[in-house]
Amino acid sequence: MMLVRDTSEGYGIISRLFHWLMAIAIIAMFVLGLWMVGLDYYSPYYNSAPNIHRSVGMLLLFALIVRWVWRAANVKPSDADLSPLEQKASFVVHWGFYVVLLALLVSGYLISTAGGEPISVFGWFNVPSIFQMHGLESRAGYVHKILAYVTIALAAVHTLAALKHHYIDKSATLRRMWSGPPTE
Repeated sequence: MMLVRDTSEGYGIISRLFHWLMAIAIIAMFVLGLWMVGLDYYSPYYNSAPNIHRSVGMLLLFALIVRWVWRAANVKPSDADLSPLEQKASFVVHWGFYVVLLALLVSGYLISTAGGEPISVFGWFNVPSIFQMHGLESRAGYVHKILAYVTIALAAVHTLAALKHHYIDKSATLRRMWSGPPTE
């Protein structure tokens, strides 16, 4: 039986799906962002790549908010197998991720809406511009770029820590996020 909710022994399917799908999307968005800034006006992807980037970015913003609500409504799996220093580092990296991701996604929103235009999310719906401010897009763009690199650096630290816990410490940390809590 697959558990939907988190338990003290591991993450349920909803948390695991949020984790892995957002991880894949964030890495793909970073790669897409690197690629699309090099496109010239004559590229067939000059308009479509940024449109995809904006649309996925807005979906990630909504997913991040829902993920926070889901996390608040669920038990946090035990981290008793971590040392006190590792527990503190885990807390800092996880909440750092949330803060950096929120700032990254908001800065992306500001890049696209500073001119007063809404963001069309795959033509399904529009995310309106809250205000218009000339020049904000370049400042927000600089912040967005820095935060994208910070996000990838945090992801690398997070990944290396998970692999260390799994292969060196032989802990259940990675298994809890991959296969969830034991069901027996």
